Amino acid sequence: MSMTKRIIDNFLEKYMSRKLLVWVTSTGLLLADKVDGEQWVAIALVYIGLQGAVDIAAKWKSAGK
Repeated sequence: MSMTKRIIDNFLEKYMSRKLLVWVTSTGLLLADKVDGEQWVAIALVYIGLQGAVDIAAKWKSAGK
């Protein structure tokens, strides 16, 4: 992993949730007319849904220990 990627990952872990980052990025793309409103909703829902499933799986796995 490159040094720059580690620095960015470290910053994001400490100061910004990935869900917020996805929302900010997709909102920026919406404002720049790179995605439309329907695509923005799809991006947000897919990411939030997937992240929620990952969070549930992690809690389930840690509860079994």
